[in-house]
Amino acid sequence: MNAIIVDDEPLARDAIQLLVDKTNDITLLAAFGSADAARKFLAENEVDLIFLDIQMPGTNGIDFAKTVQQKTLVIFTTAHSGFALDSYEVEAIDYLLKPVKYDRFLNAVSKAQAYHKLLSADNPNNHIEKVSGDYFFVKADRKFFKILFKDILFIEGLKDYVVLQMNGQRIITAMNIKTIHDQLPHNIFVRVSKSYIINVEQITSFDNNTVFTGKHEIPIGNTYRDYFFENFVNKKLMSR
Repeated sequence: MNAIIVDDEPLARDAIQLLVDKTNDITLLAAFGSADAARKFLAENEVDLIFLDIQMPGTNGIDFAKTVQQKTLVIFTTAHSGFALDSYEVEAIDYLLKPVKYDRFLNAVSKAQAYHKLLSADNPNNHIEKVSGDYFFVKADRKFFKILFKDILFIEGLKDYVVLQMNGQRIITAMNIKTIHDQLPHNIFVRVSKSYIINVEQITSFDNNTVFTGKHEIPIGNTYRDYFFENFVNKKLMSR
């Protein structure tokens, strides 16, 4: 994969470049201090991945990401946690907080590489084959995988693909998040944002804005918050 960095802070650009240089299978094409400069480069060059700051003079990262063509992936890098939900609304691959730790960087890049591989294959035949009882089959990478409901932590939507995240395994298949949500039992799986479906049986804790399942933090979108609390939280709360 090739990549560019967009960040108005020189030290932040240098920090991400050091991480890129340590990572296999990523070629850094250029680094830019503004969205406008990056936009001109994107108009003339094919870019697979953008490491993108959010708070910048002129066009901010969120607005810039909305203009990026679908096949170019975005990983946000920012010093502020308050933009996490906005980043998922524009279907970013991941959201990294500065200073970025290398293990988190690798995890984000791994997601991007897996998704890029699917985009390159452009396989329209990946889909849920059958939902029955407590499992379903999903087709991915020319094979059928049996997926037990209880093993799914959450499902993440990435443009026209979904990621089935389980303990120790991740499967990416060509399908939008609404299609898979419609086929799954709604007493187990609930959509909590534009980009996420969670398995309520795998929730370990939550607050008003975030659901925690194992080590993963899933943002709750404003549009979905009331439904989640009314149908899956309030009914289970123990009274005093």
